[in-house]
Amino acid sequence: MQTKEVWLIDYARTAFSRSRPDQPERDVFGEIRGDELLADLLIKFFEEKLVDKGIKKKDIEEASVGIATGTLENWTYGGKIPLYLAGFPNKVSSFMIDKQCGSAGAGMHALIMHIMTGNSKIGLATGFEHMTRVRRVGIDPEWERFSDPRSKYYNPELDIMNSINMLQTAQRLYEEEVPRFTKEDLDKFGVRSHNLTIKSQEEGWFKGEIVPMKGHVEKNVDEPMMVDRDMAARKSKLEVVSQLPRISTPFYLEKNGGKKGYIEIEGTEEGVITAANSSPLNAGATAAIVMEAEEAKKRGLEPMARIVSIGWAGVDPRVMGRGPVPASRKALERAGLKAEDIDYWEINEAFCIVVLNCMDKFNIPEEKVNIMGGSTAIGHPLGATVIRLTGTLARILKDKKAHFGLANACVGGGQGVATVIENLDA
Repeated sequence: MQTKEVWLIDYARTAFSRSRPDQPERDVFGEIRGDELLADLLIKFFEEKLVDKGIKKKDIEEASVGIATGTLENWTYGGKIPLYLAGFPNKVSSFMIDKQCGSAGAGMHALIMHIMTGNSKIGLATGFEHMTRVRRVGIDPEWERFSDPRSKYYNPELDIMNSINMLQTAQRLYEEEVPRFTKEDLDKFGVRSHNLTIKSQEEGWFKGEIVPMKGHVEKNVDEPMMVDRDMAARKSKLEVVSQLPRISTPFYLEKNGGKKGYIEIEGTEEGVITAANSSPLNAGATAAIVMEAEEAKKRGLEPMARIVSIGWAGVDPRVMGRGPVPASRKALERAGLKAEDIDYWEINEAFCIVVLNCMDKFNIPEEKVNIMGGSTAIGHPLGATVIRLTGTLARILKDKKAHFGLANACVGGGQGVATVIENLDA
């Protein structure tokens, strides 16, 4: 079978609010459900941004909805609820997909493959998360069967509690990579992320992708406000953020000399992960149109980018932050490219150590990575993020007249996702 060429046609997102599960009035999207937030984005996307392109809701053959916590009010009935709320016709097929932080990307990848194989021509990839309203379902006590020697599911190699605590997976990755990185490296990258994001906001760069949405003034749910910027970004200084409380716990790995060796290296018995070098909790939604190239040409449409290849991989869940590396290797191999062929990267900053590790393994210079800011400041609404990474990257390639880009993300549970795109105007 000869595969079809797939284009990314357009992309939009909401701003990402700062989630506050214990203080919902401080989340500017705290009064709106996640599925409603996605629905409102889709209404504006089709009625405003896509009008000039002639793409209508009835043209969509299939839609994906990525969501990492697809339960309670985030359960979407196979993706149908946000489509119904947004006024899509019944004929539009949909599915909801959970690949944790890679959910939006996994849904987009599925649509891409459907188009590549000739089973569809136009797909709508979406994702959302609302970490104020539905942060996380309680940990299932039955998971103890992994660590109970009496259980047939016993796995002495898997520390399940630390593999689902994302802070701890980042701490373990850091300790496994010592002495390549220091806490100061992590903090410096976090400061860079915030300051680049603020700069991009001040220059109006994100207006090219953010659709303003109605929310409320922080701490006043009765005062409406149009939310048109990411709410977590702050101007930052290393000397300030380096003093923030440490929120992870060390493993004191034997390779580093146990607890004594760790203290000698770090000067403390505390961990290295802080709010300054990791992403916050967020609410937000994203959407993108992917289309068969020939169909786009018939419609007179130009691409934001060509989808070159996709990749995914599984890794030890205790160091899930390693996931972007093998996923990117697969995507690069399928594209027939090397890391040095990539002009710009969007690497999800769930934790700064994840980005630094990926840069180290591929020898990527900093000036090629997250140049408009990253998720440490922009935010990381889990199920929505990968569409943001890919769409932002496509815009960067256009702005810089660059050729190839690669977007990747680590995934809770021990996975990675990656997408290689090409700017056909370069």
